[in-house]
Amino acid sequence: MERKPLSDAYREIRQDPFPSRMEVSFFDDAGARTSLSFEKVEWTVDGERRGLRYGDNPDQGAALYRPVGANLSMAGVEEIRPDGGLVCSAELLQFGKHPGKTNLTDVDSALAILRYLADTPACAVMKHNNPSGAAAADSVLEAYRKAYEADRLAAFGGAVVLNRPVDPGTAGAIAESYCEVVAAPEFEEGAFDRLASRKNLRILRMPGIDRLARYAPARNLDFRTLLDGGCVVQLSFVSRVRSAADLLPAECEHKGRTYAVTRSPTERELADMLFGWAVETGVTSNSVIYVKDRVTVGIGTGEQDRVGVAEIARDKAYRKLEDLLAWRRTGKPWNELADEAVREDIRREVRSVRGGLAGSVMVSDAFFPFRDGIEVGLREGVTAVLQPGGSLRDYESIEACNEYGASMLFTGQRCFRH
Repeated sequence: MERKPLSDAYREIRQDPFPSRMEVSFFDDAGARTSLSFEKVEWTVDGERRGLRYGDNPDQGAALYRPVGANLSMAGVEEIRPDGGLVCSAELLQFGKHPGKTNLTDVDSALAILRYLADTPACAVMKHNNPSGAAAADSVLEAYRKAYEADRLAAFGGAVVLNRPVDPGTAGAIAESYCEVVAAPEFEEGAFDRLASRKNLRILRMPGIDRLARYAPARNLDFRTLLDGGCVVQLSFVSRVRSAADLLPAECEHKGRTYAVTRSPTERELADMLFGWAVETGVTSNSVIYVKDRVTVGIGTGEQDRVGVAEIARDKAYRKLEDLLAWRRTGKPWNELADEAVREDIRREVRSVRGGLAGSVMVSDAFFPFRDGIEVGLREGVTAVLQPGGSLRDYESIEACNEYGASMLFTGQRCFRH
């Protein structure tokens, strides 16, 4: 049988096998039933009413469901209030084709970060449910530019999500590069026309982003189906860190001795700690990130060892800065820059600022089991560290910070994301 080219699969919509409604029921020991009801979300594109194009891959069917049923109460947990007010209720201002699962989960992953940054203009550029770059700034344009330039290459084909209305200037900046999705609470007059020049760009207006802070404490149910048909259900993650007052001193006891970090963080370092933790909650574990001036400098995701992921984030910081400087100076990416004199000049500049890591804050989603992980950043000039704490060897990390003159605080909470 003749097979179609794989490229055709990306343009087609799979047959949708999912019903229009779904219901999930829970029963207590007395037989009392609580149900959550959902209805399928569909869109009309070029006269065709359909749901998701496909799931993770073109040969996987998928559906998006909006909650419409009763809330679920669980002992010891505040009432779960699903409202479908974000991705499920997005208005599709332009859709060259129906969305796929990854388009929507990228947006949702960005919102999970931005819900903790609602008090300032912020942007997250997402690829495969991880940020390629994130930034908070004084304006939405500045936030977008910094988030995009944090990793210009990885941002290609990503989802740009902003927590403020998009003005024409920001729209023009976004349209200069290729992305698949732009989501924002509103698009000001003239902004849509600039974005619409990208015909296949999915433009999502999500008024619920204006109320994103209300989702900061909200818990939902995460479902993970196993190979044998079993299912793991958990409550979704909620950060306990919302302000500097929620951070804990880095101290511990070891063999009858008290260890404590001697230098307190500066106001700038505190701001970067809070920003960095917000971003870190949306990064796939094991992860370590570096941030400076409320912009991601290097992001390490999904590794098996903490030293390795700290090194990956460090190395990415160097490479991404080399590429950015090459692009600014020559209009060419680093890997196409043939002039060796220019390349060496850029290398020298990048080394002089240690890939932008000098003066940055290092953030980890779990504790450092030994000091070797934290020293990856300290050797590059990191001046502050934020981590959950709780290791039997926290004293080693505390000693390392004191030796390098760095500050450190604990969150008292791990934020693994799998």
